[in-house]
Amino acid sequence: MAAVKTRLWMVGLAVGGMLGSSVLPGEAWAQVQTVSGEGWAAVPVPSAAPAVTKFFPLAEVKRGMRGVAYTVFEGVNPEPMQVEILGLLKDALGPGQDMILARLHGDKPEYTGVVAGMSGSPVYIDGRLVGALSYRIGQFSKEPIAGITPIESMLQVRDEDGAAGMRLASVSKEFEGQPQMRAIETPLVMGGFSQETVERFGDRFRAMGLTPVVGLGGADSAAEQPEPLVPGSAVSAVLVRGDLSMAGTCTVTYVDPKRLLACGHPITQYGPVDMPMTKATVLASLASPLNAFKIINTTETVGAFTEDRASAIMGRFGLEARMIPVVVEVVPPPADKGTKAEAKTLHFEVLDNRQLTPSAMLVSVYQSLQTNNTAAEELSYRLSGEIDVKGLPTVRMQGLMAQNELNPATINAALLVNDRFSKVYGNALDQPVVTGVRLKAEAIPARMTAVLESARLSRMEVRAGDEIEVEAMVHPYQSEARMVRVKIKLPEDLAAGSMRVVVSDGATVDRLTTKTGAERSVGLADTVAALNRMHANDRVYVTLLDHATQAVLEGEALPEMPLSMANVFDPLRDAQKMQLTGESVVAAGSTDAGYAVSGSQVLNMIVK
Repeated sequence: MAAVKTRLWMVGLAVGGMLGSSVLPGEAWAQVQTVSGEGWAAVPVPSAAPAVTKFFPLAEVKRGMRGVAYTVFEGVNPEPMQVEILGLLKDALGPGQDMILARLHGDKPEYTGVVAGMSGSPVYIDGRLVGALSYRIGQFSKEPIAGITPIESMLQVRDEDGAAGMRLASVSKEFEGQPQMRAIETPLVMGGFSQETVERFGDRFRAMGLTPVVGLGGADSAAEQPEPLVPGSAVSAVLVRGDLSMAGTCTVTYVDPKRLLACGHPITQYGPVDMPMTKATVLASLASPLNAFKIINTTETVGAFTEDRASAIMGRFGLEARMIPVVVEVVPPPADKGTKAEAKTLHFEVLDNRQLTPSAMLVSVYQSLQTNNTAAEELSYRLSGEIDVKGLPTVRMQGLMAQNELNPATINAALLVNDRFSKVYGNALDQPVVTGVRLKAEAIPARMTAVLESARLSRMEVRAGDEIEVEAMVHPYQSEARMVRVKIKLPEDLAAGSMRVVVSDGATVDRLTTKTGAERSVGLADTVAALNRMHANDRVYVTLLDHATQAVLEGEALPEMPLSMANVFDPLRDAQKMQLTGESVVAAGSTDAGYAVSGSQVLNMIVK
C-alpha cells in the first residue's frame, strides 16, 4: 500500500448540509485529511459524539462506508478519527456473531496504531452508533486495522438478554506464527507495585487479557474530574484501591442516564461482577509496535460495573461496589540491637470477585511485605492474622515463613495467606462474605528453619496415666543442633500393648488427622473449622497412635470409634465421605521450637 500522509485540523463550525442530514448548524467539526495512492480523501467529521444516540443496523453496514470513532489520546476529551469500513467477518465473535472490520485514518491512530485502552471507542456512521473498536490483528501490525463489536451485541448486555453471556470464539487468542483477531488489551495500571512483583505475578492477569503497567499511571481518588463520561471517554474498573491500587481501563461506547457500556469485549467474562467504576485521565498514548497503550490516572468513583460479558462490560451510575478491606502491618528487623523497629501499615481494599480476588489479594500481600525494603535472601517472617467471614468464626493465620529451595520468604508468606484465603473464598458449596483481612508480619534477619533429626522417650515402658518426657533434636539452618523437650501425660484409658509415638512438625499431624485420598467438597463452616484446626509450623508435636478405630469425617478426626458405630457409617465410607483407619490419633502435647520445623520421627512404646 502506498505511503499514507495524514493531517488533522479544526475547521470551525459546520453549516447545515455539509454531510447531508446528519449535520446540524452550530456543531463543531474537525476535518481528517489522508492523501494516499488509493485516493483516500478528506472528509469533515464532528469533533464530538452526537448528544442523542441513534443506532446503525449491522445489516446495513457495507464495505467502503465512512465513519468516525472517538477516543481519548490525551486528557479527558475524546478526539475523532476517521474510520473506513472494510467489510464483515462472519461468525468472528461466535455463531451468528459477526465482527465489522475497519481501518483507522488520522495523524494519531496512524502513528500509535491500535492502542491498549482504546477498546470500546464508539464508531458512528452517518451520526448513528454502529459499534465499538474492540479487536486488533496480532501485535506487530503496521496498519491501524481494528475489529468493531456491533452495538446490537453490546445492547444485549444492557437489556440483560441471555445471549449476552455467549462465550468468545477464537478471536481472543493468538497462536505463534498465526496472527489472528484478538481483543485489544486492557491496560491494568498498578500503583505502588514494583516491577519485580509484576514480573513474578503478571501472567495471572495477562491470561485474562489485562496488560499490567507499572510506574506509568496510578490512582488519585481525591482528584476532581468535572467532565462527564461521554462516548469516547476513558473509564476504569478498580480491582484494588488505597495504599495500593490496581485498575483496568477501556473506553465508553454508550451512555444513558442510568448506565454505560464499554470495552466491546470482556475483561474477565465472569458475568455478574461488582467493581468500582471511576473516571480516568489519559496522560499520554504510547506508540509501540509491540504494546502500544494509554498512560492513565484513575480519578473519582461514579458507580460500579455490574456485568462483564462477551460483548461489553456494563456499569451503573450511583452504585457502590462491595470491597474487602485489608490491613497489612509489616515490622522490619531492628537496625541495632535493643532498638525497636518502626512498623509500617498499609490499608487497601480488594474487589469481591471469585475469579479476580485471589490473584489481586496474593499480589497485594506480596507487595505489602516488600514495603520496608526488608526483602533479603536470609529473611524470615513471623505471621499472625485473621480472615473475618460473616456469620462464622474468624479464620486464624499463623506461621513462621522462611526461605526454602523453591521460594524466598516473602513468596512463602504470601502463599500461606493465599492458601487460607482461597480455601475460604473459593468454597464450592457456599459463597462466603469476607468482611476483612488483617495480617501482621514481623521480619527476622535470619533463615529460621530447622530439621527434626532424632527423638527419644524418657521411658520405653509406661502405664496409662503416666507422665513422660519426649526429647527431640532439631538442627537449625547453618547452626548447631539443639534439644527441645515435651512433657506429656498419657491418657488414663490407654490399652495395654505396643504403641507408636509420632514426634513431628505440624504438617505431619495435619496429614494424620485429615482425610486423604479422593477429596470432596465440604461446606464453608466445615472449611473454616478445618483451617482453624491446622497446626502451626514452628512447634514440635507429640502424637500417640492408639489401637482403636478412627474415623475422619468432614475433615475432622473422630478417634476411638467403636466398630459397631463404624458399621453404621458404612454408607458414608462407601461414598468417600468418611475414612476409617486402624489407629486413633491422640494429641499428647507440643512445644515451641523457635524455628519452622520439618521432619518426623516414629518411636515405639510399651504400655503395661
